[in-house]
Amino acid sequence: MQSELQEFTITAYTENHVGLLHRLTIIFTKRKINIESLTTSESETEGIHRFTIAVTETEEQVIKVVKQIEKQVEVLKADYYTKKEVVQQELALYKISTKSLTNGLEVERIVREHNARFLTIEKHFVVIEKSGFRRETMALFDELKPFGINEFVRSGRIAVSRERDGIGKDVEKILAEAAL
Repeated sequence: MQSELQEFTITAYTENHVGLLHRLTIIFTKRKINIESLTTSESETEGIHRFTIAVTETEEQVIKVVKQIEKQVEVLKADYYTKKEVVQQELALYKISTKSLTNGLEVERIVREHNARFLTIEKHFVVIEKSGFRRETMALFDELKPFGINEFVRSGRIAVSRERDGIGKDVEKILAEAAL
């Protein structure tokens, strides 16, 4: 077990109940662990939600947090992964003035070079979409900044494990046993 700070992705499969998010964030707050991003969504199992939480911390602290998360009644299973153990992405949206497009082909060239795409083109603004690692979405931000970014938003990390099944199969087994 390494005691140096590194990026981790914590995944928790849960029932969808009011107040669970609050209780989960308190677990991090009590240990003074900063949540870098948090994404919730439906999982591959009907009625079960999935939390994806990104932190930079020691493995020892992450293990303690995961154990605390699993103590919550609504949590079916939680686990953590290192950066190498997951496939991860983030999504970013950039809103810039439509006038930026009329000043030559520079913005179009930048969008193409970053493998981004125009999501919508309106009379007064365009929205550009880019998915990738944080460093990639920020590189596009830096290149678009001279043209004036009216709005910018980046999603939290979404990730799946590089294991064949991930912990989703464990959740299915837990639910099957509970149904008996």
